[in-house]
Amino acid sequence: MRMDDVSALPAAARRDASSDRPSGAAFADALPPESPLPMPVQSLAAWDPALAHRPSRHHARPHAARLLVFGGAILLTGYGGWQMYETVSVSGSPTALQYVLVALFLLTFSWIALAFTSAILGFAVLLRRPRLPPVPAGLATRTAILMPVYNEGTARTFAAIEAMREAVDATGLGPAFDWFVLSDSTQADAWIAEERAFLALRDALGPDARLYYRHRRKNHHRKAGNIGDFVTRWGGAYDHMLVLDADSLMTGDSVVRLAGAMEADPDAGIVQTLPLIINRNTLFARVTQFAARIYGPVIATGLGHWSGRDGNYWGHNAIIRTKAFAAACGLPDLPGKPPFGGHVLSHDFVEAALIRRAGWAVYMLPTLPGSYEESPPSLIDVAVRDRRWAQGNLQHARIIGAAGLKPASRQHFATGIAGYAASPFWLCQLVVGIALVLQTAYVKPEYFTTEFGLYPVFPRFDPVRALQLFGLTMGILLAPKFLGLLLALIDGPVRRACGGAGRLVASCLIEILLSALIAPIAMVIQSGSVFSILAGRDTGWNPQRRDDGSIPFADIVRRHRWHTALGLVSGVAAFAIATSLFLWMAPTILGLVLAIPISWASGQLALGLALKRRGLLMTPEERARIGLETARRPSESHPIEIQAYGSVLDLARVTELTNSYATATAQLQTAQARVEVSRAAFQRAKSLGAYATQVQIETTEGTFQTDQAALAAAQSQVRTLSATAQQEWGPVIGRGIVERSGLVTRLIERADFLVQVTLPPGEALKGPPGAAFAEVPPQSERVPLRFVSAATRTDQRIQGLSAFYTVSGDSGLLPGMSTLAFITASRAAVGVLVPEEAVVHWQGGAWFYRAVGEAGFARHALGADPALSGDGFVVADLTNETEIVLRGAQALLSEEMKAQAQASGGADDD
Repeated sequence: MRMDDVSALPAAARRDASSDRPSGAAFADALPPESPLPMPVQSLAAWDPALAHRPSRHHARPHAARLLVFGGAILLTGYGGWQMYETVSVSGSPTALQYVLVALFLLTFSWIALAFTSAILGFAVLLRRPRLPPVPAGLATRTAILMPVYNEGTARTFAAIEAMREAVDATGLGPAFDWFVLSDSTQADAWIAEERAFLALRDALGPDARLYYRHRRKNHHRKAGNIGDFVTRWGGAYDHMLVLDADSLMTGDSVVRLAGAMEADPDAGIVQTLPLIINRNTLFARVTQFAARIYGPVIATGLGHWSGRDGNYWGHNAIIRTKAFAAACGLPDLPGKPPFGGHVLSHDFVEAALIRRAGWAVYMLPTLPGSYEESPPSLIDVAVRDRRWAQGNLQHARIIGAAGLKPASRQHFATGIAGYAASPFWLCQLVVGIALVLQTAYVKPEYFTTEFGLYPVFPRFDPVRALQLFGLTMGILLAPKFLGLLLALIDGPVRRACGGAGRLVASCLIEILLSALIAPIAMVIQSGSVFSILAGRDTGWNPQRRDDGSIPFADIVRRHRWHTALGLVSGVAAFAIATSLFLWMAPTILGLVLAIPISWASGQLALGLALKRRGLLMTPEERARIGLETARRPSESHPIEIQAYGSVLDLARVTELTNSYATATAQLQTAQARVEVSRAAFQRAKSLGAYATQVQIETTEGTFQTDQAALAAAQSQVRTLSATAQQEWGPVIGRGIVERSGLVTRLIERADFLVQVTLPPGEALKGPPGAAFAEVPPQSERVPLRFVSAATRTDQRIQGLSAFYTVSGDSGLLPGMSTLAFITASRAAVGVLVPEEAVVHWQGGAWFYRAVGEAGFARHALGADPALSGDGFVVADLTNETEIVLRGAQALLSEEMKAQAQASGGADDD
């Protein structure tokens, strides 16, 4: 199927070459009627406060929280700076180089001190367990849920859309939401895949899909321009827009609570959630996922509490008041060229600052559950993303002084800038420290200064004070982690979901160790990014890699060889200068020397999954998905399944008939048009009377009769093809060929395949077939089949009754394959139903686990040839209300085998 430049729409629809807007009625289902909303470009140089929104009521500002966070950070920084000054001035007045060291220390220490005081605040707030916004009983407003995509994995994107839509619909408030996929994809394969996925999902959702798709031919201003295009074309139809990322996932409860919170607060401009990381399996991604879940809420809650209604926006998983955004957030281009000029790269911070300047509140709901995202799978992937983020944050140096901004907004900009400036400052601090040690080792000291003194002056540091200052710095640096750990330990469900107190503490220690090894590598990478940006080099915008695939080892070596070389040179030089310097720099040196293996390990699935199997770096969300789930099952009657035989058919004949019918229909329309023309000519000739010659009348009559004959032949051809289609493929597919239905379109495009299922000889079904499944070789995974109609022929090898079913094109089945199929029958068997996913296989047998006693489980044989039911196996030798392990049986089997191996003295090779 051929698609045009813009979206997954019928091929007959076209965009105007000079416009990015669709034209033609064929686009009606893909895009709603436009409802333009003006979005004027805002000035950064001037602002009239009279234009700001007037709040409907007074909202208290968090003065006490800000005093605690910023006052505490200033006091801590002052104390730390004083201690550093005392450390370097123990021998008298510091040198210029020592003053530089103190200044660099103050800059880096102030950054961690602010994070520390913010975490203290967040910890105190979370101890009180703040209330969540209520689930609304109804919504009077309409919300557009926007999924911007840029050369992303289509299957993942549309699967997330479908899952979120189903979850929102399950709340009963689905009609209040419309769903938009806003594509900026530049790769043809990507947008064609998007178009196909859109058509497939829209067809599956039916007439009330409320799903729309738009593709821009030019991704002007990137994501900000993508959202802006939506606002200026459809924004007027929606009160709010909930902006996602391509890797976002939100529960239905989270979405409706967010919409309810926005509806209940007429002064809110943006309400931001805290997206937690999920679905990560590589070592680096699992460390990031664990840290975000355990430590992230502490820091985010503190940030959200002191920010109050002067908060920030992170670009996704947030709901926005559409008209406020349109009126206040039109971003100007900055003068000059990138990296500091051109369009605003990190637009989210700027949009939050501008909408807050316009009088609308921006705040966070950090404890609202059900907001998720994914993260880069390796150190190199996160470095690529950080390069773009670094440029965007440093670009804010040109915006931080914009007219009319709230002080908190300027602080958010300053925090973002400092986050990337901290690495160069740390690097410079190390360099200055090395220089001071060099000075001590190789420069002849001046023991007797020009000032009078009874004793010589020895240039040295105060080692005791230096050690105390190091302990203070490490304590402040690690305190947010320990506060998050403490909250997890005192929260019973979270503690148990993370594997218990022992595994939770061990996971934190693993995270701290790996973070310490990665920190010097990240410092050098970020420093290089900052220096590159300051040198005027633009980063561009590449799509983010979100899969769990590893990076080729040669690429890792090429990327980190200079980091390893720097570590080796620094280590040798430090050891040559002084053993104390080498020991002081050992953590940094070790991380750099091991940069290549650390980076390689960071992207390894095997390492991440090995820790996962041992219950380490687990999160509550993850444990909820794979943890034990049990249920008591009654012994009762269950309809059994008939094992049948399936063949995936080659549909070349369907394609041929469809094309032939389309051609015949076109010929019929042509013949009808010709008959109309020749009839009019014949009637006109007869009406002329004496003015028309007999030859003219006969000629027009002959043409008319010839065209009538051609019309009759065309009609006969259409009827014949229609009858042939129904004779060969039955009434449903035959009619679909004639009408070019969605069913036939999906078959032709291989989005679905057609399976002929044949019952064993002598077997029959009473009434319409029930649920049906097919097994996909080689793992015998079951996939659902959708009944189409009775088949017009049987399988000659089996000679039983046959029916046509469809199966998804991504099921693993392909034309020409044979498979086993299972159809629900009218007969029944009595017993306890054990779901198929509860069964594990070991030593050639099939087993499941049942509860024994208070907390024990016993392995139970499934038995030979058990009766099949729609949901599993009917086991007759179990008592009524037996408690079955529905999920987690494989984990129990692993633990059982491990215990047996340890008891017999075997090695644990799990």
